Amino acid sequence: MRRLMLVLAMVAATLFVPPSVAQAAVQRVQFLAGGNYLVVEFLDNDLVHFELGTGSGPGTGAPLFTTTQVAKSDYSGPTSLTQSGGVLTTPGLKVDVNTSTLCATVYDTTRVPQLLLTTTCPRNLSQAWKGLSFTKSSMQNAYGLGEQFFMGGSADGDWVGRQRTSGAFGNAMLYDTDNGPVGNTQIPVLFAVGAANANYGLFVDQVYKQQWDLTGDPWTLDTYGDQLRWFVMSGPDLPDLRKDYLELTGRPPVPPKKAFGLWMSEFGYDNWGEIDTTLAGLRAAKFPTDGVMLDVDWFGGVTAGSDNTRMGSLDWDTVNFPNPAAKLASYQTNQGVGVMAIEESYVGKNLPEHADLAGTGYLIRQGCSTCAPVYLTGNDWWGRGGMIDWTQPAASAHWHSTQRTPLINAGVMGHWLDLGEPEMYDSNDWTAGVLPGKHAHSDYHNLYNLEWARGIAKGYADSGSTKRPFLLARAGAGGIQRTGAAMWSGDIGSKLTALAAQQNAQLHMSMSGVDYFGSDIGGFRREMLNSDLNELYTQWFANSSWFDVPIRPHTENLCNCLETSPDSIGDVPSNLANLRQRYELTPYYYSLAHRAHSTGEPLIPPLVYQYQNDPNVREMGHQKLIGKDLLVGVVAGAGQRKRDVYLPAGTWFDYHTNAKTVSTGQTLTDVPLWRNGKFQLPTYARAGAILPKMHVDDQTMNVLGKRADGSSRNELIARVFSDTASTSFTLAEDDGASTGYQTGAKRTTVLSQSRSGSTATVGIAASSGTYTGAVTSRSNVVELVADTQASAVTLNGTALTQHSNKAAFDAATSGWYNAGGNLIVAKSASLSTATAKSFVFTLGQAVVSKTFSCTNGTTTAGQSVYAVGNIPQLGAWSVASAVKLNPTSYPTWTGTISNLPPNTVVEWKCVKRQEANYPATADQWGPNPNNTFTTPATGPAGTTTGTF
Repeated sequence: MRRLMLVLAMVAATLFVPPSVAQAAVQRVQFLAGGNYLVVEFLDNDLVHFELGTGSGPGTGAPLFTTTQVAKSDYSGPTSLTQSGGVLTTPGLKVDVNTSTLCATVYDTTRVPQLLLTTTCPRNLSQAWKGLSFTKSSMQNAYGLGEQFFMGGSADGDWVGRQRTSGAFGNAMLYDTDNGPVGNTQIPVLFAVGAANANYGLFVDQVYKQQWDLTGDPWTLDTYGDQLRWFVMSGPDLPDLRKDYLELTGRPPVPPKKAFGLWMSEFGYDNWGEIDTTLAGLRAAKFPTDGVMLDVDWFGGVTAGSDNTRMGSLDWDTVNFPNPAAKLASYQTNQGVGVMAIEESYVGKNLPEHADLAGTGYLIRQGCSTCAPVYLTGNDWWGRGGMIDWTQPAASAHWHSTQRTPLINAGVMGHWLDLGEPEMYDSNDWTAGVLPGKHAHSDYHNLYNLEWARGIAKGYADSGSTKRPFLLARAGAGGIQRTGAAMWSGDIGSKLTALAAQQNAQLHMSMSGVDYFGSDIGGFRREMLNSDLNELYTQWFANSSWFDVPIRPHTENLCNCLETSPDSIGDVPSNLANLRQRYELTPYYYSLAHRAHSTGEPLIPPLVYQYQNDPNVREMGHQKLIGKDLLVGVVAGAGQRKRDVYLPAGTWFDYHTNAKTVSTGQTLTDVPLWRNGKFQLPTYARAGAILPKMHVDDQTMNVLGKRADGSSRNELIARVFSDTASTSFTLAEDDGASTGYQTGAKRTTVLSQSRSGSTATVGIAASSGTYTGAVTSRSNVVELVADTQASAVTLNGTALTQHSNKAAFDAATSGWYNAGGNLIVAKSASLSTATAKSFVFTLGQAVVSKTFSCTNGTTTAGQSVYAVGNIPQLGAWSVASAVKLNPTSYPTWTGTISNLPPNTVVEWKCVKRQEANYPATADQWGPNPNNTFTTPATGPAGTTTGTF
């Protein structure tokens, strides 16, 4: 019998035998064994698609089915494919099918010797709960699988040794004591990594609830469904694999530029007056702000347990929010602020919208195609009623045109998709469905929010709108990124453990293709707070200012007794400094967004993405990259004043002090977190990094450059970290709001740097392309970070004037100055963007020293006097890094400090500080104002004196 089955399998496999010459189409081979089938479909040289099931199989004449998680259907096929029995080989992959068991072993044939990736075998194929096993082979770590919070309050961890679980049907919000009710979003893509760049990607294109078990060998996946379908990707490294996955499921569009700024939110603003008060506080404190998000209060009348609830009306409560169009226009014109409005998929039973949807058949039904709409009564905080069937494109189109388009026309710029797991549902319901012939709840649950988001993106496109869809979703699936949706992590608890675990969730979401991911800053569930609220908020806001898009404080504030705004909670100077730092780097983030759209590169990847062969970063989530050039350390813990930072091999510059470290893969210990009285995350720039920036000061109102005084600051600023290896970065600019960039309405400018001996060159190439509103000329500012100062700077061969300090430099239209701390700043007058600029710096460090004296420094036991100031040699205002003086003539303390920057204004103070276990702040600071002096060009500079 076994022999007969083998013969039948081989016969089936030879029904289609591709030749070994170049191919121009997708190739498929089917195998039969023991009443089961396996179809192997080669989409290109290093991407193969499998379908496994019971019965005779679909044959090889048509493409394998894909869900709407998959975007690309026009693969050209492998350049060649050969078959020898069960062995199928392309220039990139070899698939060896066991024709008796239908196990498939996949090899990467580009490696020498060829690399075994995994062997995949069916599990319980005849049962409802079925799955696959994957041999671990040489793989050591695994990433992706969407969003699930690990218990334990750590930012670190990959999937190996863990189980990936879900809610009853899959996507859900799940509660745990460490994190609160947080999101669990199933995005079934896994990236496995071994030694020496061994890796592969695996995407399981299933709708149903999945459970992954990576605790043993083989790894297993169990799910439901008549068939099992999955893709295997090979490639040289993680960047290649992730790009392949995004080619398959869709790359993200570029969000509106305003999405990169601060968006205020709470549950909820009761009226325009509350929003006006919030914005007035932010503006008075000089916080830039780009938007406000409105929770359910904007339509009002949400009545628990009632059929008369206004949930689903999607129309303004004009008592509390009168004249909405005029108000939205005023916010945009006067404040530079946009508005995003929440919507849910639930519609109160007695609303006219419910009757309309019921009449058109666009509501989910009670178990059959002709049944009445479901009537949801469980967890009825929002009221009672029906649920929109987003699996019907016609339902999405109808809702978009009748309900959403009037809001868009009135000026609403974003859509907040809440409860989209879906949170409430009838488990016996009926929908049009996302699978052929399948209509039950489990057949669509995990793609529900994806279909919702797809409907909005399509609604914009079908209406001919040139506005970019701006969505914020709580749930999703594979491919959610291509709809323009950012995601957030649910009703997270106000706990430091939750803040830490958020960073681990972001790691895996980045490796699941989701670039725009964030959290309710400060925590939604404030009742879970078990630490100092101001410290928690300060840390959370600092982390989110680096990692979240958008930056969005949010909490449940129905009592109107809780603060969420960064000018009113936490350490306000720290909040302001961290937010302004984010706004300064908007051009960098925005250029990364263009790269994500065009190439599939991530915005905020884990370190393993760039350093996958460094074993120290394999499970690291407590440090992240911004693009590839910035490394940022997470902070989430009580009483944190310092932390260690691991630097992968290479040359790095401290982003705050410009101090240089040449790392062989080592840890810097006790890096201070408080500098000049402000909390900031430790950050390092890779040598060769080029970071385009915008000018930010007290007048800055939003990321588009709107200024409170009506002035304009449109200079191109580039922070450049000098390196002997030549590097470049492409600045991308567009109008920030329309889809015109997709058809060429954008401008790119290549920024470059190189260094040879004592000469550093920074190039700003002639810009390419344009868009409506683009400036045609502007000043150019280069902030060069080197390990020395400069003696001369030229622009296109002409010497620039050296200025002695920042004030003189700022007052001039062009020139340069040594800013101290290994920083040299040069600028041009306004020049045409069509003209190339070359700044050439002649480098050389002069030796400057100064004696610091502090009088009246009476101290107690264990206390000493230190000098702290604005340059790295004086700790860059970090008390932890201040310079200890000697009690030469007590209570006068003195010390001589060398290697000060020449021609630099230095500000400093005397401080008293504990010699051991020092706090973030000094025991006592010298009086205001700061002591100030300007260093000479070279040599000793005498004595500067401060006092207490």
